[in-house]
Amino acid sequence: MNLPNAITLARIFLVPLLVVVLLTKFEGKLIFGVRKELVGAAIFAIASLTDWLDGYLARRRKQVTTFGQLMDPLADKLLITAALLSLIQMGLAPAWMVAVILGREFAVTVLRSLAHARGVTIPASPLGKLKMAAEVTAILALILGHDHLQQFFWLGIVALWVALITAVVSGIEYYRKFNYVLAQK
Repeated sequence: MNLPNAITLARIFLVPLLVVVLLTKFEGKLIFGVRKELVGAAIFAIASLTDWLDGYLARRRKQVTTFGQLMDPLADKLLITAALLSLIQMGLAPAWMVAVILGREFAVTVLRSLAHARGVTIPASPLGKLKMAAEVTAILALILGHDHLQQFFWLGIVALWVALITAVVSGIEYYRKFNYVLAQK
C-alpha cells in the first residue's frame, strides 16, 4: 500500500466520523469545548484536501495504481454524498437540489463505467472540476453557517446553486461525450 492509496483510504474512514459529528445531538452542541459545526467543517476540509493530496502525490511519485484510480472517485462520492445527505437532515440543503446533484453523480459514474468497459476513458471535464469545487464550498459554508455565521450560510446557498447548475450542464456534457465515443467505435 503506497502513501497516496493510504490517504485515499483515510478519506473513506473520515466519512462516518463526519456524519456522526454533524448528526449527533451533543449536549451544548460542543465537542471537547469546540462547536460541533467547526469540528464537522474541519473534518470535511481535511477530507477534501486529501482528495487533492492523494492525486498530487500519486502523480509526483509515479505511484498511480489501478486501486487508486478506482478508490479515489469512490472516496469522493462517499464524502460528498454523506455530507450532502447530512445537510438535508440538518435542514441546511433542499432535498431536491441534493437529489439532482447526486443523481448526476450516479449517472456519470454509470456512463464512465460503460465507456471503460468498452476500452474508452472519458476524463473529468473542467466543468466537472468546477462542480466539485462548488460542492466543497457549499458544504463547508453551509456547515459553518449553521446557527451562528449567517454570511456563510448565504455563500453556501449560492455555491449550492452553482454546484447544481454545473452538475446538470456537465452531466449533459458527459452524456454527449459518451455518445460521441460510442459512435466512433
